[in-house]
Amino acid sequence: MRLGSFAAALAGVALSSVAALAQPQPIKPAIVYDKGGKFDKSFNEGVFIGAEKFKKETNVDFRDFEPTNDAQIEQALRRFARDGHSPIIAVGFSQATALQKVAAEFPNLKFTIIDMVVELPNVQSVVFKEHEGSYLVGLLAALASKSGKVGFVGGMDIPLIRKFACGYVQGVKAGKPGAEIFQNMTGSTPAAWNDPVKGGELAKSQIDRGADVVYHAAGGTGIGVLRAVADAGKLGIGVDSNQNALHPGKVLTSMLKRVDVAAYNSFKAAQDGSWKPGVSVLGLKEEGIDWALDDANKALITPEMKAAADKAKADIIAGTVKVHDYMSDQKCTM
Repeated sequence: MRLGSFAAALAGVALSSVAALAQPQPIKPAIVYDKGGKFDKSFNEGVFIGAEKFKKETNVDFRDFEPTNDAQIEQALRRFARDGHSPIIAVGFSQATALQKVAAEFPNLKFTIIDMVVELPNVQSVVFKEHEGSYLVGLLAALASKSGKVGFVGGMDIPLIRKFACGYVQGVKAGKPGAEIFQNMTGSTPAAWNDPVKGGELAKSQIDRGADVVYHAAGGTGIGVLRAVADAGKLGIGVDSNQNALHPGKVLTSMLKRVDVAAYNSFKAAQDGSWKPGVSVLGLKEEGIDWALDDANKALITPEMKAAADKAKADIIAGTVKVHDYMSDQKCTM
């Protein structure tokens, strides 16, 4: 073979190798949802929406499972792993212990956990700056409130939900320093995420005390919060997914926590070969957090309110406004 022909052959092999690397990799994605159900109109459903987007774009299907108790979480993670699924998304902080065990047993598989950090070489942890988005919707709540009294209903009483509440309080105070904020948590067990009746009762009690805007960070329980607030002719604030359309004209806005992006990115990165373990922290700057403005709520947001929220968002991204993270010291002194 002549030298030129040999060089050409080598170049062809190299190009073939590069092309092979650029091809989508076969993957078998799976999801184990948090308790509360796939279609909770909130946290779990956001993950499902992201996975569905990936499926629509790539024609790669995924398996999923809705646990009703903690034992089922570990069982589902291990079953998917034994069947060779990868990446497997574990939705919610409560899956950390089970994932720690299962991911260690299957070191060649990829796992992603949302809302908690698990430090293993085959685990990708995605957490969010919920306090930043809660500040923005708190600011909007204060500007929309006529009574100067607003409410917050959390799900399970854990530091993560206190993080939402603290950011909200800081935002309310920024918009109306003399405002009064009522806070209630639904419970201290995982059942607190899926109790819309209790959520409605807590919202009604806050409305009876004068609250005219109520923000929830309560998963499926929040559906009851938004319903009760709408029935009372007041304004609710949704969370995680865009919940504005649940009660058009009665949901002031929604604090968007882009778990859909986290799910989509995990699957997409695994397919294109760019998936990496480690911790990702998503806030306003990373477009992992935001607030929702659409046809369902645009009549409720005045130009002045939007301008105030836009300025606050820019200031937080720039670092000129510091939103306190409750998780840093377990305190909220606002």
